[in-house]
This record gives sequence, C-alpha cells and structure tokens, in this order.
Amino acid sequence: MKKKLVLFTLFFAAIALGQTKVGGKVVDKKGESIPFASVFFKDSREGVITDENGIFYFESEQNYTALVVLFEGYEKREIPLKPGLNQNLKITLKENEQLKEIVIHTGKTSKKDNPALDILRKIWERRRKNGLKMFKQYQYEKYEKVEFDLNTIDSAFMKSKVFKGMEFVFNQIDTSKISGKTFLPIFINETLSEVYGDNETKKTKEITTANKNSGLGSGDGVNTFIKDLYADYDIYDNYLKFFDKDFVSPLSRTGINVYNYVLSDSMYIDNKWCYNIVYYPRRKNELTFKGDFWVNDTTFAIKKINLEASKSANINWVKEIYIEQEFEVMNDSVFLLTRDYMMSDFSFSKKEESKGVYGKRTSLFKNHQFDKKKEDKFFKEEVNFYDNSVFNKSDEFWEENRFENLNKNEAGIYKMLDTLKEVPRFKRIYNLASILGSGYIEIPKWKMDFGPIFSTFGYNDVEGQRLRFGGRTYFGSNDTWRIQGYTAYGFKDNKFKYGISGKWMVDKKNRIILSAGNRRDVEQIGVSLTTSNDVLGRSFASSSFFSSGTNNKLTSVNLTTLGFEIEPVKNLTFQTNLSYRTLKSASNQFSLDYYTDATQTTTKSEVKQSEINFVTEFTPKRRTVGYGVERMEVDNNYARLFLSYSQGLKGVMNSDFDYQKLQFYYRQPVLIGGFGRLFSTLEVGKTFGQVPLGLMGVIPGNQSYFIIDNTYNLLDYYDFVADEYASLHFEHHFNGRLFSRVPLLRKLNWREIVGIKGVYGTVSDENRFINASGLVYRAPEDIYWEYHAGIGNIFKVLRIDFAWRGSYLDIPDANRFTVKASFGFYF
Repeated sequence: MKKKLVLFTLFFAAIALGQTKVGGKVVDKKGESIPFASVFFKDSREGVITDENGIFYFESEQNYTALVVLFEGYEKREIPLKPGLNQNLKITLKENEQLKEIVIHTGKTSKKDNPALDILRKIWERRRKNGLKMFKQYQYEKYEKVEFDLNTIDSAFMKSKVFKGMEFVFNQIDTSKISGKTFLPIFINETLSEVYGDNETKKTKEITTANKNSGLGSGDGVNTFIKDLYADYDIYDNYLKFFDKDFVSPLSRTGINVYNYVLSDSMYIDNKWCYNIVYYPRRKNELTFKGDFWVNDTTFAIKKINLEASKSANINWVKEIYIEQEFEVMNDSVFLLTRDYMMSDFSFSKKEESKGVYGKRTSLFKNHQFDKKKEDKFFKEEVNFYDNSVFNKSDEFWEENRFENLNKNEAGIYKMLDTLKEVPRFKRIYNLASILGSGYIEIPKWKMDFGPIFSTFGYNDVEGQRLRFGGRTYFGSNDTWRIQGYTAYGFKDNKFKYGISGKWMVDKKNRIILSAGNRRDVEQIGVSLTTSNDVLGRSFASSSFFSSGTNNKLTSVNLTTLGFEIEPVKNLTFQTNLSYRTLKSASNQFSLDYYTDATQTTTKSEVKQSEINFVTEFTPKRRTVGYGVERMEVDNNYARLFLSYSQGLKGVMNSDFDYQKLQFYYRQPVLIGGFGRLFSTLEVGKTFGQVPLGLMGVIPGNQSYFIIDNTYNLLDYYDFVADEYASLHFEHHFNGRLFSRVPLLRKLNWREIVGIKGVYGTVSDENRFINASGLVYRAPEDIYWEYHAGIGNIFKVLRIDFAWRGSYLDIPDANRFTVKASFGFYF
C-alpha cells in the first residue's frame, strides 16, 4: 500500500508540475538519419528542427501526450508520450506511396510554386518599415543578463580531483531546456540601461544605469569575451555577426541561395493570423542556421523566431549557437522586440559528449516611448564614462528593478562564487588560467604583474640567446596610471638592455594621458613603414628563433620620449611626442655610416636625433574594454586612419639632421556580401630633407618563417629603401566559402585566403650622396609586387601561406617563392 501511495504521489507530482521532456532521433526505414525534420508537441507551437544527424531535444513546462513529426515526402508520424521524460526516442518515417495534394512545400528555392518564398519577398519589402523603424525617435528600458556555465556535468566529472574541497559547487547543477545537458553556473552579470535612438539622424545611445557582476568576471580576458558575446544584431539584416563571423540571416535577400523554406503551419497568435515557415541550410559547412519563424499575414512582421547554427558551420570552439526572439503587438500593427535569448556552447570539440561552457544572454525590453526628439549633443558618445555608483547598487535595488526574478540557481551563483573565491585550490586554478590568458603573473601583495612571460626567451645573430624579465604596476583593469619596464641580457654580446615607461591619465573624461620612457636595446628597424615612438615596443623580427638567411642588420637604439595624448571624441585621438634617439649598428657586418661633408671624406657611424611628432588617429567603431590608462580591444574589424607629421630638430641636444616626415596609413576591413571579408591597407609617406640610412624609410621585409602584417614576404631586410613611398595591400578571407562546396574538403573546415601587395618608392639624390654604409640604395621605382594564397584553420590553429614574387625577378639571389605560417586561436 505504501509503494502504491509513493507511485501515485510521484505520478500526481509529474502532472502537477506539467513538464514534458523529449529527445531522440528521426530516421527513415533504412535507418538513415533525416535532418531538418519538424518535431513538435501536438496542438502546440512548441517544437524544434532536427539537426544534420536527425537528432532533437526540447522540453516544455506544460504536459503533452503526443509528439508530431513532419518532413516532406514522408508520412506524418504521431508518437504518444508518457508524462515527464521521454528520451532516446527513435522515430522512423515512411515515404509517401502516393502523391497527394501538396500542402507543405520545400525543396530548392527556385520553385515558383513555393508559397514560403512569396511570404519571404513580402518580408523583404516591409523589413525597414516594421518595429522601431516605424518611428522618428524611440526610447526604452533594457535589462540584460549574461551567464556562463560549465556543461555536460557527469559523476566522473564531479569526482575529479580538481574539485577536491570544492564539492559544494555541485549543489547548483541544473539542466538545459534546450539541449538537455546538465550545467553548473560559474558567472553571472546583470545590466540595466536606457536606450535612445533617432531614425532620422541614424544615431543611438545606451546609458548604463546599473551593473552587477560576480564570479570569474574581474579579469580583462573575461570582459573581452563578454563584450564579443554582446554583439548586437538585427534579424532583418542580411548578415548577422557572431564571434567575428558573418552568418546569413534566414530573412536575408540572399537567403534563397543558401536556405530551403517550408510553409509549415498557420494560426492565430495574440489575435493575429500568422504563418509558420521552417528553414534549413541547403549545404553543410556554410555559416547558416536552421529553425522556424512566425510572421504576421498583413504587416509581414516577425512575431517569433528561433535560429540554431548548423553544427557543421565553419566556426571554431563553438559547438552550438541558439537564438530566440519574441515580439509583442502594440497598437494593432506595431511589432516590438520584447525578449531576446542567445545561448552559445563553447567547446574544444563538436562531439555531442564533449564538455564545454555555455554562454547565455537574455535581454528584455519594456516601456517603449516614441517620437520624443533629443538634441544632437545628447547622442555624443562618452569617451571614457565611468560612474562607480553604477556598479555598487544594493541587493534590494536589484530585487526591485530587474525585469524578471532570478531562478534558484541564478540567485545562488553570487553566494557560491563568493565562497569559492576563498578556497585555496580554486585560487590556484584561477591564477593559472589568468596567466595563460593575459601572459602576466599577478603579484597582489606588491600590486604588480610579472611578464609578459611569452617574451622571456629570444634569439638573434647579434645577441645570441636572449633572456628578458619585465613587469608592470597593476591595481586593476581601470588604473589611471601605470609603470612598466623590463631588462634583457644577450649571451653573445654580453650586454644588458632595458626599457622603462610610465603613463598617467590626468583627465578621465577626455582621456588626457601624459607619458615618458626610455629604452636601450637591440632592434631590427625597418619592419614597418608607419613608425611609432612606443618605448617598449619591439618587433617580432628582432627576436626570431626561426628565420631564413642572416639576421645581422640590427641596430642599437637608445630612445627617450615625452608624450601627450587626448581623445576629445570617441575613437579620435591626437598625440604629441618629443623624442631623442641615438642609432648605431649592433653588428660588425652592418653599417649605418654617412658622410658629414661635401667632399665625402669624413664619416660618422652614430646618428643623434631630436624630433617632435604630431599624430592624429581615427578608429571608427572600435570597441574596447576598460576605462583605465590602458584598454583592451575586443576585435580588429574596424577601420584605422593614421596621419603623422615629424620634424627633425637639428642642433637640439646635438641633433644631426633637420627634416620633415609625413606619413599616412589607412586600413579598412570590408564585408563582401557573404563571400568573406576583404582587408585593404594603404600606406604613403615622404621625407623632406637630407637623412642617412638610419632615418630612411625601409620597405619592410620578412625573413622569419612566420606571417608578419604589412611586410613583404619575399623581401629581406634592407632589400629596398625609400624616402618617398606608396604601399597597397589587399587580402581577402573567404572563411571557407569555397572549400565548403568541395565534398572532399568540406569536413576539414579549411578557410581560403588570397592577397596581393605592391610598393612604389624613390630615393632622392641628396640622400644617396651622404650614404657611406656600403649598402647600395635600391628603391622600388618600377613597383615591387607579390601575391599569395593561403589555407587557414588547419587543425583550427594553423595558417599556411604560399607567396610568389611578381617583379624584380632578375635581382641576384632574389627570393621567388616562400612559405609562411602563423598560429592563432580564432572563432
């Protein structure tokens, strides 16, 4: 009797809770998987599309008794469900034996009788007339919650020695409603803000009013990661950017080239008649989604949409991306986004059983107001706004103001992580991860960081084996001042080198920064056309373990600088630098000598030069993390314009030369309509006045085996010099668009890169006249150019480029072909 009572109680509880979970696989009679089949609860709008392998999982808070499975060309299948969990279902569909009246259409989008395409075209016509775009101005309140979770938690994972002494964290384990996997929350961030927009002037502004952060989010690396997760998107746009990749939107005008569409259903939703369209990719490995959306029959505005990235999509470290958006009807014809949910599953492997980290973002919107005009100055973006009160709101404030209550596990994250931070074992694990991410070893007691550790070892022909040790002050990511320095020793030249630099942000609002520094070191100069006075900067070419040919054209540099910088407008900076440098050869096989008299009888081997430099730099749409004297960039997909004017100050501190140097640099990444991204770089410059080799413009060569940006792969150092030059580089990344159409290459997820670069330059007679270095000046007056083709994403981390010389083939010992490589972690 007691057993029956227990069973009855459990059965009643399952019905009372009203939760149904289903998961399994859809196959044909041969056992082959059926991808992109529609699976949904009977008499509901809750369902999913099977993935490429026919697998599905979803759940509902309601209690359902039957599951419906549909796919064109197969008979409809209805599966009875038991209350609660229904997993490992294997659903077999039978092919239609007779053609009947077609209600659901699918197949290639070229079909003229596909009604889904007619609806899609009407969406295109109205997409700029729906939602917020219907009004001149708009404003609303926004709540955003970001959470990171360890997923696929099993008993073996929980018993791991890693968690010894931290077992209490597993009290927070939950199960994902989307994937059915267990997960453990490790981080949460909440933000309240006010958003304003003006469709007439195309200006927007978001003001953060409160932010609450806990867990592993105090480091710059995590904040950068979150910032990328925050990338805004509009489902009506042709392309949606996630993790530096451009996915084709199912509502895109080019969607018919990459998706199949199915008119699946229609019904009333919130008293509005809506059509349901299912979509899925036509080919594997492309950056596409699968899912469905509901669209109104009169405004053709989206009522609800979900997007799930294809598991075979050419994106690294991300196993799954799931997006769900809900729109509410306002004033009968206005559909406004009220809820936006995004979940990403980050993992080293895309295998179903692999462990990873969920990144979840939930955005809620309310209290919309329209046509309230704001002055133009209101939209001026703050250069460096930081209000400490925003980050110190009380728990009572959050309980009253967050748009929805935290669930039990979310609410427990704050307490759990506060406890976890006091566990010594966790501190060691966290510190190790921080070191690998930032390159610095934190020493909290001294408020310092030691590093970067990746620069500890080096080698070149002059110094031989080189050891370097450095550090910086570090009170936090928003420090208003910072001192950093290093010392290095070469075991071949038996000399110590050093560098020290200090920066102080005296005005936070306009980012007014004063800086000073001194460096004495050995460097490979001439590996960049556009020069800078970064005291601690040292090119990769200066320390190369792996290089081709001799690398002895190195220079001993003693550089002292004083600098002033201001950012009056967001991403627009002005800099003034006063510098003094001495240059002399660091090798007996290389000379910087120049003649000091008209008879060419007296030479000098050391250059002493004072210089004042004015720089303007504009980086529109650049995104950064932090408010301190040093900031981290989120990505490099922004344009950069750099203009520099330098004046040599002869006689100041025994300076040798009077000259004027003008330089311009322009870099522009451009999205080419679904065919990847083109990076173009233009550099032009001219030096007015007489200067020796040490102050000349050197066309940047590359003698390493690795790819170095803005250098020429087939040139050695000092192959070409110029006092007047123009350089143009084009490099296009197809992101696997071509390889995805080749069956044998598709699964490799390789990515294609092609490029061409060229440079024109001259050397004046007066500069040739004083040259006593023994180096014969050669300028690319007939235009030097080369081209390359490469394969990226090999083993997810390796890129290999093959480069060919296009001109100056008759030069003795000219490099005609080379292979370069690079390593990196990219999505």
